[in-house]
Amino acid sequence: MSRFPAIGEHAQHPAYGVLRRVTPVASVMLADNPSVMTLDGTNTWVLRSPDSVSCVVVDPGPHNEAHLSRIAACGPVATVVITHGHPDHAAGARRFAELVGAPTRAVDPALCHGADPLGEGDVVSGAGLRLRVMATPGHTADSLCLLVEHDGGSAVLTGDSVLGRGTTVVAHPDGRLADYLASLHRLADLPPGTLALPGHGPELPDAAEAARRYLTHREQRLDQVRLAVEQLGGTPTARQVVEVVYADVDQSLWAAAEWSVEAQLEYLRAEG
Repeated sequence: MSRFPAIGEHAQHPAYGVLRRVTPVASVMLADNPSVMTLDGTNTWVLRSPDSVSCVVVDPGPHNEAHLSRIAACGPVATVVITHGHPDHAAGARRFAELVGAPTRAVDPALCHGADPLGEGDVVSGAGLRLRVMATPGHTADSLCLLVEHDGGSAVLTGDSVLGRGTTVVAHPDGRLADYLASLHRLADLPPGTLALPGHGPELPDAAEAARRYLTHREQRLDQVRLAVEQLGGTPTARQVVEVVYADVDQSLWAAAEWSVEAQLEYLRAEG
């Protein structure tokens, strides 16, 4: 689950079921699960060094047999990594593991298959690559990003921590705003020009710059929530705050906005 309305321009994105090369080591296939929460659908990333026969698959996506079969055909698959446990990224993981016979790794042990869970600083080796894990909780407690370096530069797979367009949901109570802000600060410290390969939407040329935009957006939303609480008085519900702060947003997104507002209210209470 991902988004709120766009804060940048819409960029062209690949057609469903088409493997598109993005960097010398990263290609993407878009799952056919578009919605107000998933943008055009979930990005499944296929990673391999130029001289590797095998690949690493990141986020097999929903339990869609056609999509999983197309990704399996990109194999052999050395390892599967899940950026977080939301169904649009992970529901197809168990079936995919059956199709390709590869271990599955994630922060959440419940999502792992034939391998240990991942943590900060771990390295996933496979397909001629080394992928370094950044624990980036906030969107969910189990969110991670993957740093990959190659001859053509560096990239970071951001899951739903940074999207190709729009902004992401802090999925309260599993997601926490304090954690998310800390994760964004870490991403903002990445070297300039680190390509962002997101879980939804098109790739972005500079992950650090995108993270800084997200931080600015979050600060603005926090200010709006503070003002709404003052205007409403007492202890307003998240829904009441949403009706004020997100009055100009499509109401189909209000339920998701309540999660983020709950996280913001929790953050403000802790702030004192």
